[in-house]
Order: sequence, then structure tokens, then C-alpha cells
Amino acid sequence: MTLVEPKVIGTPAERLDAHDKVTGTAAYAFEHPVDDPAYLYPILSTIGRGRVTAMHTADAEALDGVLAVLTVFDAPRLADTSDGELSILQDPEVHFRGQFVGAVVAESPEVARHGAGLVRVDYDEAPHDTDFRSSRDDLYAPDDVNAGFPTDTDDGDVTAALAAAAVTVDQVYSTAMEHNNPMEPHATIARWTPGGSGPVLTLHDSTQGVHSVRQTLAPLFGLEVEQVRVIAPYVGGGFGSKGLPHAHNVLAVLAAQRTAGRPVKFALTRQQMFALSAYRTATVQHIRLGADADGRLTALSHEAVEQSAKIKEFAEQSAVPSRMMYSTPNRHTTHRLAALDVPAPSWMRAPGETPGMFAAEVAMDELAVACELDPVELRIRNEPDVDPSSGRPWSGRRLTDCLREGARRFGWADRDATARSRSDSEWQVGLGVASATYPANTMPGSVARIVYESDGTYTVQIGSVDIGTGAWTALTQIAADALGCPLDSIVLQIGDTNLPPATVAGGSTGTTSWGSAIVAAARAFRDQYGTTPVPGAEASAGTLDNPDAERFALHSFGAHFVEAHVRRDSCEIRVERMLGVFAIGRVVNARTVRSQLLGGMTMGVSMALHESSVNDPRFGHVVTQDLASYHVSTHADIRYLDAVCLDDVDAHAGPMGSKGAGEIGIVGAAAAVANAVHHATGLRVRKVPIHLDDLLPG
Repeated sequence: MTLVEPKVIGTPAERLDAHDKVTGTAAYAFEHPVDDPAYLYPILSTIGRGRVTAMHTADAEALDGVLAVLTVFDAPRLADTSDGELSILQDPEVHFRGQFVGAVVAESPEVARHGAGLVRVDYDEAPHDTDFRSSRDDLYAPDDVNAGFPTDTDDGDVTAALAAAAVTVDQVYSTAMEHNNPMEPHATIARWTPGGSGPVLTLHDSTQGVHSVRQTLAPLFGLEVEQVRVIAPYVGGGFGSKGLPHAHNVLAVLAAQRTAGRPVKFALTRQQMFALSAYRTATVQHIRLGADADGRLTALSHEAVEQSAKIKEFAEQSAVPSRMMYSTPNRHTTHRLAALDVPAPSWMRAPGETPGMFAAEVAMDELAVACELDPVELRIRNEPDVDPSSGRPWSGRRLTDCLREGARRFGWADRDATARSRSDSEWQVGLGVASATYPANTMPGSVARIVYESDGTYTVQIGSVDIGTGAWTALTQIAADALGCPLDSIVLQIGDTNLPPATVAGGSTGTTSWGSAIVAAARAFRDQYGTTPVPGAEASAGTLDNPDAERFALHSFGAHFVEAHVRRDSCEIRVERMLGVFAIGRVVNARTVRSQLLGGMTMGVSMALHESSVNDPRFGHVVTQDLASYHVSTHADIRYLDAVCLDDVDAHAGPMGSKGAGEIGIVGAAAAVANAVHHATGLRVRKVPIHLDDLLPG
């Protein structure tokens, strides 16, 4: 594949949207100015399972300013109810606590909230089941797991290899349920207007993909996709939770059918997001490793048990990274689900890789200790020559380079392998390492359009979304180099379904997929018009086919190094230093890429030490419903944090030679923290988050 000659690509160009964001002029979904808006507040179920038998709405309807009250008995009908998460208010059944059972629409958000509180709901309550355990007798194997991977795999004879191994590890690891908490909550404005060929639905939505929202919602309301317009110029974070439309979108659209053309504004509260905006499933993972006396793997078994929902299945691909990370002739991986009376889980930053690599990389640390090998050396000894899962050669696997460069920068050579060997007055000090990986995919289906304007600028149009990662800037840089013009000659337009289609901002595929379409359009433009186009000249093209994707294994790699301090008397844990070294292909924007990697690493520390959504099985709901009780890491939690990218161009990955950066930063980060805590204390904690009481026995 012909690569773009970088001139602007790779530079730390300042964010083009920075001024609007810091001055408050960037309009997010709920803030978009609309005429005469109405406001929605939902009515949520207060039981974990059962049936609504009556809804008493008279007091709410009598409240001054209330425009409409929707209930499960009288809400507008959907044309398609096949999606269990989205088919709300279509029957009186309650599937989980916090489910939408109605809504109040009013002249102000205050009146809407007051009105919702006046609606009394009667239930026929049934026993609910929200108890996630790996020992359940009703676990089942899904048809496949997220992204279409096979549920189970088997290579060789793991049982025999484990029996013959010189060294073995056989442990169970667990990760907590976690909730996406972007700064901007899920929010939308829905409006119905008449059109020439039928009603038109317009949404100003906080989403990772305007076209995915359009494609999903149109059939629910019996519309053609052309009758739905979705706009999202600015999005305040998503982390996967905004990758798909959720029930709040449907509720707002249903309510807007009752307001005679008035737009309906709806933003979830922080508390409501813990039931209605998706989350990362809890996992229990059984890992068995076998190795020879030199630490080379002879067997690997990774069995994952996860939570799903009865209303909609989601299977986290937690064991999939173990299929390709290290070399072994015998390998076994499985996934099993527990379907519960809970909201549906979904994507959260690096789904699958994040929980799976926590377990796998802690297990590798345990193997290093058992083999009396340096953990960095153990990983290097188990480097596969080709991708074990596909047999394809690597497009560029530089894990060894990441490990060695990270060890050099971090001062790893000075580490004493003996646990509890270093202390600093009242603090015990430990160093930990873990590997990281993430697939480098390109999603087909994006199209870019380029128009030459009379003022000498190029308008570049693509219906992608910037969720705060820097797409506004990175795509402008790609367009400038693809057209061979200065950065300020590009006028980028994104975030609207009236623009050419684009795939969702997810799976670390956005920059590569959209950038590939922009490069293709730029080449088509130059082929047709040369370097002296006339105003109005226009060309369009879609994401380039990449034949190398079928011939090579495309992945990014990295290594995390952590110094953890554990206080002797209180067991308080502090991450004193953290370094990530990554090979992610060519860096499009050094400033925004570093920001993404640091954000992912901080999120990994949060997973290791803080984040846990606590479910109360008595009532069937998450009780940690705000950022006071659901703890997350902040800048103050890590004294020194840095991310470094190797000089790396992957010519097989696409026309920019780049691979995704949004998710690999979190992968393996929690394991590196856990491994550092073990080195500091001698105590092996096999679950996250690690709490003070986990260390008190030592």
C-alpha cells in the first residue's frame, strides 16, 4: 500500500477545537440551541423483576407545566421490538431495577422531575436474580463473543502438557463490574418535523457514531434511514458507552411524538447512567499455565465466566488475547455467561483485552516468580514468530522492543527480584511490568468528500465523530498531507449524517478508517483535477481496501512499568511512577496520541485500585451511583506518568502507516499495578480493585 508522505502528520499540532471547548462556545448535545424546547424526566422501575400493574398519573398531569405523561400502557408503538434493550414502554414487563417504565415531559426540567416523582407505580413483583458467581449451574456458551470471535478454541492437548510441565500456575482471577463515566452524560434532543416523503426525525445526540444511531433507530420507528438526521459536532467522552444508541434515545423520540413538533431535551443524571448507559461486565477467569524449566510455555488454558443480561446478550471476549499473545503448542480458551436480571452490558474501553489481559499478565508474573526468571525476560522468551491464532506473519510485532526500551527508561535493571526487598521508611516499594496488545483494525464503510472552494481552501466532509480524542485535528492533518497543502487550507466538517457515511469511533479504528477514506478521496481529487482545481471541483471515495489485512496479523503492542508504594501500617497503595512504551505505527498527532495513552493508563490504575460498581443482590441494582461512591483515579493519584511511542511505521496497516491509540493504553495497566503491589508486599492479590483489606493479612 502506498503511504502518505508525512509533513503535517506526526507533528504535535494544537487541537483545532481547543478554543471553542475552553471558552465554552462548543455546543454539546443537550446545549444545542433549539426553539421552544420541552424537557423529559424518566420514571424508573423500583423492582428488580416483575410487572407493572397500574400507573397513577393524575397528580403529575395536573401539575402546571406538564405537557405529557408516557406509561407502559399508552406509549407510542415501535415498529421493531427485537432489541430487548431498546424496546421500552412496549409492555408492562420489568426486566431490571432502573428500567424505563414511563416519562414526564414538561416546560422545564424542574417541572418534569417533580412530575415524575408524583407518578405512583404498582407492581406485581417477582423474584429477581442478580447474583453473579462462576459456580452457577446455569452458565452457557454464547454462539460467539464480541467482534465475532469463536467462543472456544483448542490447540493440542493442554491437560497432558500441564501434567508434564516442569512449572505450573493454576489460579483464578476476577475483575469488577465497571461503568463508563464520561464527563458529558448521555444526552439527546429529539424532534419530529414534517417532510416531503414523511416525517423527519432529527437528533442532537452525544454519540460515538451518528450513522450508527441513524441505522439503528430508523427501523424502530418504521422510517427509512433518509428520514433520520443525527448531529454530534462535539462529544464529551464515550469510552464505548456511546458506541451504540441506548434506551434513552428511544425514550426521547417516543416523547417527542407527543409534543406536536416541539423538540424534547433529555440528559441522564449521573445516577441514572449506572442503569442505562452500559458497563463492563464482571469476570471470573481461571488460568492455567505450564512451562519447562527455562520458562517457555508448554500449555495455556484461559477460561472466562462473565455476566450478561436476560434482555440482551453481550459476551466480553476476555480470553481472546490469550490466543495470540505468547507462543505455546497447547492452548485452550473458553467463555461462559451468566444471564441475569440486570441491564445489558456493552463496550467499555478495550473490551475483552482489558479484563483478559489483567488475568493473563498477572498469571505470567506468577510464572516468572515460579521459574525464578525476570518478568521481562519471561515474556521475551515466549515471543511467537507468527500469530498463534491465525498462523499469519506479524505486520509489525515490537513487544520485545517495548519491553526492553521500557526497562531501560524505568531503571528495571536495578530491581531486586525478591519481594519485599526494598523499603522507603514506612513504605514498601515494588516494581511491576505487564504487556499490552490491541488489534489494529480498519472498518469498511466510511466515505469522504472533498470540495475545492473559491477562497483556495478544501472542504473535507465525513460523517465521523470526535469524542474528545482529537479527530478534528488528526483528520485535518491527514487531509493536508494527502492533498499536499498547508494545514490551514483544510476546512473539516464532521458529526452529521448529512455528510458522507462513517463508521463508529470505537475499537481504535477511527483515525485509520476515516483517514483512509480521506486519503482515497484526496487521491481521486488529484487524479481528476491535478494541483490547479477550479472552485467547485469535487471528488469522493471510500475507505481503501487493505489486502494486507488478510495476509498479516495486525496488532499494536506495548509494555507498562509501575512503581508502587504500600504503606506498612495502613496498607495504603500509591502509584509513584508509571511508564508506558508503545508500538502503534506512525503517530498522526504526537500531542493527542500521548494524551490518549496517558488517559488509558490512568484508567488502568483506576481499574487496579478504585473502580467497582457494587451490586446489592437484595434489591438488584448498583448502589455506587455517583462519583463520590464510585471512585476513579485522578492526576493526584500518580506522581509521575509518561507514555512513549517507538518510531514505528506499519506499512501494512493503511495509507498512513498508523494504528489505533485510544485503547491500548489501558490494556495490561492494571496488571502492572497488581504485579508491583506483589513485589512490594509479597502478597498476591488476584482481583481488582485491590483494597487495603486485601493486604492486611501480610
